[in-house]
Amino acid sequence: MTVLDASALLALLRNERGAERVRQELLRGAACSAANWSEVAQKVRFANEDWNAASALLLSFDLTVEPVTIADAERAAEIYSKGSGLSLADRICIALGMRLGDTVLTSDKAWAEHPGVELLR
Repeated sequence: MTVLDASALLALLRNERGAERVRQELLRGAACSAANWSEVAQKVRFANEDWNAASALLLSFDLTVEPVTIADAERAAEIYSKGSGLSLADRICIALGMRLGDTVLTSDKAWAEHPGVELLR
């Protein structure tokens, strides 16, 4: 099961580059962290887009929204390094991928070189 970050979910919602790959991952079964879910909701609402429709679309797939565990939070803190460009939500996403033993899919080039992370193309 692939872990999708907020940028991947937004690519699907906005039909951006990589949307088809995200759709394929969602059809196979994918996960995202509750922190990334919140980030998607924030960005959709900030753009005055319909969050209820976006949420319903995402949840119509085989998407599991995983809670942030204490272990995820601690691993996210371990991943932190000054100037890395990784936000807390990014690090939580990576930690979730590590916990689940799955690849993280992102369109954010700033952290695509991190082990276990694949750039959405």
